[in-house]
Amino acid sequence: MDMRILFLISYFVARLSLSFSASGELNSFESVPDLEKSMYTVVDGYPCVRLLNLSGEIGCSNPGHAKVAAPVVKFKNVNHLVESSAILVSVDEFESLCTRLSKDTNFASLVAGILVESGTPVGNNFKGFSPDKKFPEAEFAPYPSKNFEWNPSGSGIIWKAYNFPVFLLSENGTLALQEVAMKNEKSKNSYTSNVAEFGLVMQTTKSGTHDSESCLREETCLPLGGYSVWSALPPMNSSISQKPKPIILTVASMDSASFFRDKSLGADSPISGLIALLAAVDALSHLDDLHLLRKQLVFVVFTGEAWGFLGSRRFLLELDQHTDAVSGLDFSLIETVMEIGSVGKSFDQGVKRLFAHTTGAASTTNQTLDALKRAQDSLKTENVKISTASESNPGIPPSSLMMFLRKNPQSPGVVVEDFDTAFTNKFYHSHLDNLANISPSAVVAASSLIARSLYILASEKKGIDDSVLSAVAVNTSLVDELLGCLLDCEPGLSCDLVKHYISPSTACPSHYVGVVQGEPSSSPYLGYVGDISRFLWNFLADKTSIPSKNTSASCPKDCSGVGELCIRGESDGKGVCVVSSTRYVPAYSTRLKFESDTWKLLPLNSSDIIGAADPVWTESNWDTITLRVYTIQHSSYDRLILLLGIAVTVLAYLAIVITRSFIRKALKQD
Repeated sequence: MDMRILFLISYFVARLSLSFSASGELNSFESVPDLEKSMYTVVDGYPCVRLLNLSGEIGCSNPGHAKVAAPVVKFKNVNHLVESSAILVSVDEFESLCTRLSKDTNFASLVAGILVESGTPVGNNFKGFSPDKKFPEAEFAPYPSKNFEWNPSGSGIIWKAYNFPVFLLSENGTLALQEVAMKNEKSKNSYTSNVAEFGLVMQTTKSGTHDSESCLREETCLPLGGYSVWSALPPMNSSISQKPKPIILTVASMDSASFFRDKSLGADSPISGLIALLAAVDALSHLDDLHLLRKQLVFVVFTGEAWGFLGSRRFLLELDQHTDAVSGLDFSLIETVMEIGSVGKSFDQGVKRLFAHTTGAASTTNQTLDALKRAQDSLKTENVKISTASESNPGIPPSSLMMFLRKNPQSPGVVVEDFDTAFTNKFYHSHLDNLANISPSAVVAASSLIARSLYILASEKKGIDDSVLSAVAVNTSLVDELLGCLLDCEPGLSCDLVKHYISPSTACPSHYVGVVQGEPSSSPYLGYVGDISRFLWNFLADKTSIPSKNTSASCPKDCSGVGELCIRGESDGKGVCVVSSTRYVPAYSTRLKFESDTWKLLPLNSSDIIGAADPVWTESNWDTITLRVYTIQHSSYDRLILLLGIAVTVLAYLAIVITRSFIRKALKQD
């Protein structure tokens, strides 16, 4: 009898469910993914990840082995936390939040994660946002004044370790999380909460390897690094009989840094300088008398400079060891170094004002300054002005040239920047250093100045007419195109210029250095070389090349002549053979060696001052990184439901027993 009643109840519930489904009042799910989609909202964002060095770790990670979920609250609405929470914060409040976390341990212990809203802060009170130090990479400076403030906006928060996840939200993600925080604010007394779930589990955290030496040994991390690129204009003559020319080395950087790994654009610092270099190479490549130049022009673009000058230090080591990566180059032949730094913010009351930070032998440096002044005079319509930086500066600003000075304190060189005594870029090493932070015309002016200066220096002609220098003309359309390709998602790396040379792996550019995969080589497997490095190699090889004599050669199989390279092989599957002196140079810590498929930390050489300052940066491995939001019921409500369920079950059982007893009595009376 009991079983019949239970069966009737079950049948009634099943019929009721079917009737709801038929009437469309309940959603039907055909699969588990459909159910998950209705329950969870995936949020787009850019994570802060865990980085390590020889002395410890920085960056962000979940505290344990599992995902973390917590209700979302707005920072400006919170004076104190009563439970573990995910903090939604605007960019202009982010720095003050990080400061509070370092001072208020009770508050910090209840922070499950931080969600930073997208957008550029506005208002007179916002003085800038730079998570780097006030003197970036001061430990590598070739002078004792380590407390000089090149970067007044610097807070240093990027160099701290955070044992909770931090994400920068996309525009859509910001709107979604603002709505979630508002719902939580309105339903404080409700039995549900809207939570953010962070999947930022780092392998180094799981394995307990908290420095570079241990994580490399346990293979839970990889070294930061990539591939620098250098190219000679015109291609170097490999003839032994011909005396090599003195080298004018022009330098720029391709990598930047940010609190958020994949949002490192670095528009002013350093990509404006990179674009100025590329446009200068293009302008010089159209000249007919390059073979008559008395000095050899060599251009090098380093990567890893934001992380201990990985590219320039490795480049100098490769020069010392005379490896294939730098074949044809000799440090003793480098007459001067001209570095193009931040040049995208040079506007000052209508004048594009640049500053030359000088070092080394006075005679050579003066020649470079004279060439810059002569180039300035030939650019009357550009309204560009170059000035020598203030003598009150302790030395040159943070730059690759510092590494050349560490190798030879007398190395002559000039760093061209858009600032004198302090960065004009208030967003140095920040995700806010984007395309809106620079002026295209400033980049064109800097490129024109550099190109003409290099021609003057390399030709060694005195009294060059303006009519001759006017032939060194920068293509403004190329500058605009490069800005769109390297600093924006539309078109980004999907632009025609980039796709003319390579097949990019993604559209949105990021100039984070990344990690070294596989064995470093001067002829690397291209799958291990980043999009930016591959594009630069092809672009520079093309612009600095001369046509191959074998025009019918298929690429790359028959590009076997002296100095021949295959360019554009990715874009059309065929490529073109050209003669060019363009090489990849591995960029990674000089304290590391790749051996037997693993990375080994080399012992410190007491005579190597630069090596002693090398932090040996690595990045933790991870499986997947996720961020999503969903609604949960409070545990107190769950306990109440459980108690009600037990009560209902007991009452139902008592009702069945009483009903059965009543029915039996009624049947006996009949």
